Amino acid sequence: MNNQRNLIFAVVLCGLLLFGWEAIVQRLYPQPDQPAKSAAAAPAIPGDGKAASSATPADDKSIKHTREGGLTDPAQQALEARDLKAALADPNRVKIAAPEVAGSIDLVGAKIDDLTLTSHSQSVEKDSGPVRLFSPDGTPAQYFAQFGWIGQGVKVPDAKTVWQASEGPLAPDNPVTLTWNNGVGQQFKIELSVDDKYLITARQTVANTGGQSVIVRPFALINRTSTTASIDQWTIHSGPIGEFGDGVNFGTNYKDVAESGTTTPDGKAGWIGFTDIYWLSALVPQSNASVDADFRALGNDIFRADVIYDALTVPSGRQISRTTQMFAGAKESDVLTAYQKAGIPQFSNAIDWGWFGIVEKPILWLLKHLYDFAGNFGVAIILLTLIVRGLMFPIAQKQFASMAAMKAIQPKMKALQDRYKDDKQKQQQEIMALYKAEGVNPLAGCLPMLLQIPIFFGLYKVLMLSIDMRHKPFILWIKDLSAPDPLHILNLFGLLPFTPPSFLGIGVLAVLLGITMWATFRLNPTAMDPIQRQMFSLMPWIMMFVMAPFAAGLLLYWITSNLLTVAQQSYLYSKHPQLKAQADKDKVDQERSTKAKG
Repeated sequence: MNNQRNLIFAVVLCGLLLFGWEAIVQRLYPQPDQPAKSAAAAPAIPGDGKAASSATPADDKSIKHTREGGLTDPAQQALEARDLKAALADPNRVKIAAPEVAGSIDLVGAKIDDLTLTSHSQSVEKDSGPVRLFSPDGTPAQYFAQFGWIGQGVKVPDAKTVWQASEGPLAPDNPVTLTWNNGVGQQFKIELSVDDKYLITARQTVANTGGQSVIVRPFALINRTSTTASIDQWTIHSGPIGEFGDGVNFGTNYKDVAESGTTTPDGKAGWIGFTDIYWLSALVPQSNASVDADFRALGNDIFRADVIYDALTVPSGRQISRTTQMFAGAKESDVLTAYQKAGIPQFSNAIDWGWFGIVEKPILWLLKHLYDFAGNFGVAIILLTLIVRGLMFPIAQKQFASMAAMKAIQPKMKALQDRYKDDKQKQQQEIMALYKAEGVNPLAGCLPMLLQIPIFFGLYKVLMLSIDMRHKPFILWIKDLSAPDPLHILNLFGLLPFTPPSFLGIGVLAVLLGITMWATFRLNPTAMDPIQRQMFSLMPWIMMFVMAPFAAGLLLYWITSNLLTVAQQSYLYSKHPQLKAQADKDKVDQERSTKAKG
């Protein structure tokens, strides 16, 4: 009767975990829920992107953030395409034609608002086109950068100013200069240059030919909607980001900024911007200049990152400049590291490595070299798992040897426990003396497991973070290792016209994960009470459902690891037959005990 009750309890508990998984995920990874709120009092920046979108602002609760970000509503996608076509048809534009970025600059307001990443496609489809990072002001996916000035008693360019441009396109070997004269003695100039990756440099100059000194504050900003943001998870940050003197700040999200109106991080800004899982936009102010750096909520899910320089007094007959760099591109670790070496502080840590970055970075380095060698990212994951498990094999041997030694002295330990059952202190002293006499370290079996935790978590984090895995195929139906397994058993691999909910979207890889995990549990049964045995027997199938929505690359790693565990345990049992014999004896004893109680 007790066993039946325990089994019912185990099934109910597993059912709650299984069917409540999505609710748990939503609880752990809450989505931005920004109230439409005006920004707090701020310097009046001309053309600050508060213009209403031609689309009706989406209700916060209807926003569906994806792992990569982007518009998910087909109506919004159609509207974005229409608005893009209209905005980019404006003749007041200068093209951008760099190796990794393409697009155009809007001469009305001096905005970089049309930017695509030429080396990264929107989807695995060959004709999907490049990833669009920036979109013009007022479109459903608005996301742009702007450079300008705040004036004190002087006429400065604004959102409607039409700038004159030197001949384009903006390319690594062809800078572009924007100029505007206010007609009363001041000329404003923005010199733009781009490198062969993702960095655009803007040198803003004010030349004063008037009879009196003028005061101006140069600024740079990035303006974006949060409706296209990627999912912000507790292990991987998506949202406002920056370096403020003591490392990269991952602690601010869109909800925080929306609630406060303005968020001013403590410390001197090394850079400030917005990050998604794979993409980053950031402003890098001139290092020897004083700036105000803030995040602001503008309402209707629009947010802004500001770099506003201190006021500059420009005497008559003089000119003063400030230089700001802007990164807008993919979070490729090698590229970010190169920019960090060139002077952008902590830039490689724009990737949210977390606590185990010291482990994750070497793992990523090895994974990329294995990909170069194998030519297939799935094969690279398998080779990486083989290498890591190979390196950990001596530790596993020590763990099994310790288990064998502990098993060997179990009878003596049991005798001591029975002899001193009424004197716990004496019992503990005698057991410790037994450990010393037999040369057994009871912690030797635990320490190897502790050493493996950062390595295996590092592997998990790398596969979650690495843009190198994005859109990389494996074999057959696995066209994108960064996405979940596309084949679902419940709809007969797409033959039935419906898509199962994520917690029931069981694919082939998820089934293989469940089977291999069951095999690892089956190979090494341990003595435990009936409820624990029932839970462990169900755990592989629970994990099959839980892990099904995760990236195929993660499942491939775990399946490979499980297979290696089975092979490793089989080998180690052959080296330590007493462990296998004891495990088999425990299993027989469990079955007898269950039958006797039944």
